Amino acid sequence: MSEALTLGFSPCPNDTFVFDALVHGRIPTDGLHMVPRLEDVETLNLLARREALDVTKVSYGVLPYIADRYTLLRSGGALGHGCGPLLVARRPLSGDDLRSARILIPGEDTTANLLLRLWNPELPAGEPTLYSEIMPAVARGDADAGLIIHESRFTYPDHGLRKLVDLGAWWEEEADAPIPLGGIVARRALGQEVLGAVDEAVRRSVEHAFAHPVDSAPYVAAHAREMDPEVTRRHIDLYVNDFSIDLGGEGERAVAELFRRARQAGLIGEMGPSVLRSGTI
Repeated sequence: MSEALTLGFSPCPNDTFVFDALVHGRIPTDGLHMVPRLEDVETLNLLARREALDVTKVSYGVLPYIADRYTLLRSGGALGHGCGPLLVARRPLSGDDLRSARILIPGEDTTANLLLRLWNPELPAGEPTLYSEIMPAVARGDADAGLIIHESRFTYPDHGLRKLVDLGAWWEEEADAPIPLGGIVARRALGQEVLGAVDEAVRRSVEHAFAHPVDSAPYVAAHAREMDPEVTRRHIDLYVNDFSIDLGGEGERAVAELFRRARQAGLIGEMGPSVLRSGTI
């Protein structure tokens, strides 16, 4: 097998940690050659909507709209406990305040936005904003509240912001399930043989990252130059876990429950083929 495939992922520490071994040839790939493209998560979601990448990290929030063309791989994703998005503001805001608030979101297709809409369907539509610009904008008073993701959950107090709600904690209590944030998808048109090889290569890359964390350190650091090393470490520890090696039954149930609740709320429609490459979601 000799395939050159485009591979999309974000420059965030969890993704560069996960994909370092795959990108830099530290693991066998059964002849696959991956050409990386690093973008923020919502850009990756939009590229997936256009089927512009062969393999890519996406938000679970976009999966219902691409499931006819992409299948979810078992490895490489971000799903866990205590890792959900936060709604933050400069001051306390009541429910009435929020219903008329200007809220910045990291993208319409992000799982964060889907969780926000599930939590309170009466909120106004959020304004898509690059995730790294949300906290500074809220701190300046350009918006009333912001929905933050990634390492922002560690650093929002540094911007003078306070937490209004932890949507991950809300989800875990409501659904009794871990938080499905993002997964790795691949184009169905690649065929089962290539899809299986890609899934295996991603799994090997995650396992190598866990077994040899020093290997990925330069790649992670190169894309996190403005991030405190301690925040980088906490970011990886929080977002990369056993679910990143394999989604497993618990992870499958969490994703299925997210989609069930979203359908029930009228936020997504019925989906066609199974999302998971070798499962029943």
